[in-house]
Amino acid sequence: MVDMSVHSVEGEKIGEIKLKEDMFNAKINKHIVHQIVKRYLAEKRRGTASVKGRSDVSGGGKKPWKQKGTGRARAGTTRSPLWTGGGVVFGPENRDYGYTIPRKMRLVALKSVLSDKVKNDNLIVLDKIEIENGKTRDITNIFDKLKIEPEKKIIIVIEKDDEKIKRAVNNLQNAMVITANKLNTYDLVNYQKMLVTKDALKIIEEVFV
Repeated sequence: MVDMSVHSVEGEKIGEIKLKEDMFNAKINKHIVHQIVKRYLAEKRRGTASVKGRSDVSGGGKKPWKQKGTGRARAGTTRSPLWTGGGVVFGPENRDYGYTIPRKMRLVALKSVLSDKVKNDNLIVLDKIEIENGKTRDITNIFDKLKIEPEKKIIIVIEKDDEKIKRAVNNLQNAMVITANKLNTYDLVNYQKMLVTKDALKIIEEVFV
């Protein structure tokens, strides 16, 4: 088990918690982490480049002239790629750039990033996060009391949706909030510091096994 200190939102150490060894002290596999991030970016890619082939353009139902006797080249349709307004040959089509990666590999990547956070003191466990008014100042005050540098990118992991916390974080460019069951490798890589509540940790350990 991995021992971690638990802090209050006032920045005080108020206890300890034991974390699963295989999740928070796992062997770090950078290659698989890279694959997962690459796949995530591929899924976000919009494959919307598209042109019309000869079967997609309108018109062209009638043969423009008879097959023989006109002195002109044979033509079956005005929608031929050889004609102005005709279809395009081998043009780009709508496509999905996403691809599947086995769940075991996704878990290896997630555990690698979580373990890296612990190893480099970038994971902070909070007893709970409660915000009164949902003001940005409420959340930045917590960062200050935890002595987190303003330039650090911070991901806040909570056990369930909380509109006040979301509203408080919404105006911060260097912070995001996510529920524990939606945790993913890409966001963890993208944000250096991770604030997580005790209850959210329990969910992570139950969901990602």
